Amino acid sequence: MGGLDVLIVGGGGREHAIAMGLSSSPSVSEIHCCPGNAGTSLIGTNHDLNSSDVNEIASLADSLGVGLVVVGPEAPLVDGLAEILRSKGVPCFGPHSSAAKLEGSKLHAKNVMNSLEIPTGRFQIIDSVQKIDPALDIFNPPWVVKRDVLAGGKGVTVTKSREEARSALENGLETDGIVLLEQFLSGEEASVLVIMDESGFVTLPPSQDHKRAMDGELGPNTGGMGAYAPAPVVTNLVMARVLEKIIVPMHKHLSLDEMPYRGCLYVGLMIDSDDYPWVVEFNVRFGDPEAQVTIPLISSDFGDALLATAEGRLMDQDVEFNNLSSATVVLASEGYPTKPHVGRIVSGWESRIEEGQILGYVNIAGANFNKDGDLVSEGGRVLSSTGLAPTLSVAIDAAYQIIDCVNLDGSFHRSDIGYQALPR
Repeated sequence: MGGLDVLIVGGGGREHAIAMGLSSSPSVSEIHCCPGNAGTSLIGTNHDLNSSDVNEIASLADSLGVGLVVVGPEAPLVDGLAEILRSKGVPCFGPHSSAAKLEGSKLHAKNVMNSLEIPTGRFQIIDSVQKIDPALDIFNPPWVVKRDVLAGGKGVTVTKSREEARSALENGLETDGIVLLEQFLSGEEASVLVIMDESGFVTLPPSQDHKRAMDGELGPNTGGMGAYAPAPVVTNLVMARVLEKIIVPMHKHLSLDEMPYRGCLYVGLMIDSDDYPWVVEFNVRFGDPEAQVTIPLISSDFGDALLATAEGRLMDQDVEFNNLSSATVVLASEGYPTKPHVGRIVSGWESRIEEGQILGYVNIAGANFNKDGDLVSEGGRVLSSTGLAPTLSVAIDAAYQIIDCVNLDGSFHRSDIGYQALPR
């Protein structure tokens, strides 16, 4: 074990995946989480602190004397946590608030993309009821309505119903004062996570997640029902275009800031039938569940890479990857995503597969231990089962073997994670 003490901000499956990656890093000594969950409590020390209270988080980091803070969710970044930490001399993996506006404001992100000529869909700003119908006439259905605020992954409406689109626009106006209507981009979605600072950037293996609640991409949108990596839809040609048209210009733009970008830039892509990538969205942190399938593919010291990024010297590191594939399947509570049932006991979550290069295990998300030591659901996405293997099909099989061992009354999961990448 090395001498680096780390504080992870957040309490979901992403943060458990980050903690697991750091726990296998020779450079890392102690791991702290706020607030954390049952999974992180088995790796380090949880602190009962709201992840949205940036001043309290900074005070905790100061009192613990940690050498690195890794921020999982976007809200504390938008609220300026990185600036506060850096003013105290604490390295932070996560961008400052100005750069975090890439996720905090869809309009800001669109304006940046347009200024850099990054390929993205056309859009209209709706700031009055009178503009709704003329704007709907401009775009063909399905219509894409996006709130211009942080909405926990639930601020987007995609619909072929004009009435539903109008209702979403009216609701956005009422709650936020402004809303975006965007061109619908067709194709296949994928994500590329980019660790970057002013010295350079490293792209993680491309991944693909499944947003819809039900098999066959049916049902309501969710925060993500599963993911896999590497995603074969991101071919060498596609990746070359992503680098040239998107990542390189974004890195140059973000590196010119007075306070350069230091963290993970999530690039949400739509890849059209001509293998051309378009940006659907930027996020300013590791994705969830993408973190669960990309972090395990890093074979070099994860802690060293994050600390180097937070200190602006990423290019001093040799970030290396293994040749495995990975998949994760989310187990959701009954009623998710609208009104998830919580407070139910989860069993079988300790199940694990270790057979050579084939691994299977659970990433805990919305669950914690009660006073009797039982794992109890606390959120919509309770946990995910993750598989790693030399091939994607075996990784998916391992993930499903684990999920079949878990019991939670009323829960559900998709049975077709990774179907786009498997032979039909």
